[in-house]
Amino acid sequence: MDLLQTLGLSLPIIQAPMAGVSTPELAAAVSNAGGLGSIAVGATDAAGARKMIESTRAKTDRGFQVNVFAHSPARRDIAREQAWLNVLRPQFERFGTAPPTHLRVIYKSFLEDEAMLDTLADLAPPVVSFHFGLPKQNQVEVLKQHGCVLLATVTSLKEARAAEHVGIDALVAQGFEAGGHRGVFDPEERDDCLGTLALTRLLACKSPLPVIAAGGIMDGAGVRAVLELGAVAAQLGTAFVACPETSADEGYRAALSRVPQMGTVMTRAISGRPARSLANRFTEWGQGDRPMAPDYPIAYDAGKALNLAAKAAGELGFGAQWAGQGAPLVRAMPAAKLVATIGHELRRIRPMS
Repeated sequence: MDLLQTLGLSLPIIQAPMAGVSTPELAAAVSNAGGLGSIAVGATDAAGARKMIESTRAKTDRGFQVNVFAHSPARRDIAREQAWLNVLRPQFERFGTAPPTHLRVIYKSFLEDEAMLDTLADLAPPVVSFHFGLPKQNQVEVLKQHGCVLLATVTSLKEARAAEHVGIDALVAQGFEAGGHRGVFDPEERDDCLGTLALTRLLACKSPLPVIAAGGIMDGAGVRAVLELGAVAAQLGTAFVACPETSADEGYRAALSRVPQMGTVMTRAISGRPARSLANRFTEWGQGDRPMAPDYPIAYDAGKALNLAAKAAGELGFGAQWAGQGAPLVRAMPAAKLVATIGHELRRIRPMS
């Protein structure tokens, strides 16, 4: 499968979905510039997904990616959830408020969201991708019947084999450097924490599926490196966060400018799943001796509530400021210009056929 030709890309550049940050405007700008733009609908419902997909389609006649979350449905544990709220209480009280009285499952997994499947089948976006796990066999069959190319994030050869078995068309090899949520299928299993280069080469050698490298890639040199290792394209997320088309807030953008001093950390404190964030007040709190966070996305309900309380008090350091290890290389410019710049860097380093 010639993935670039299938997707109509003139550049091997894919913008990561980035739930809560990517927008139809960003996705369209990247796609119109020759890459593959992306939107994330895992944190919304079917109606919200329809609105985002239709908005993206109105802004570009090129292909784009729609990403959903295929995590194991959260298990409720009221005692654990209450313990988490209790340990967070002093943080809420710092901002003159109290934590929620209870926590919610703030969004469904795609695995149990028939309305989302119906919406994707109806609108048939060119690419559908999965994070945190794999779709059910019937979901794969429905989406393929409607012409969707299917991608899945994997962090190991074992996960790649499972993706191949279920009928996924291409793999997104997420290295440990990557920003945002770690895509491991089971966060309680051992994670070998493979870096982008090692994972990309491993999958390129051991899997028959096309490989898209993700994690720590910020410029043309990074794209070239993973192409040389056998990837067919590179997926960049952090590189696009500072673009004006994203919905990143003031605190997020300001934190990006300080990343050389602050760095990034992997934390479960914000959402209940391992995720790489810019170091901030929330991640600092999360490094302490804490009880086990509730299942994802239940814990995220508390994290989002705390961020809202902090922002209302003028504190911008409690957000989910996801970023990869390449964050010090971020460049703030319009998305189309960034795609063109990376493309120019890539051509200068490696002439493209």
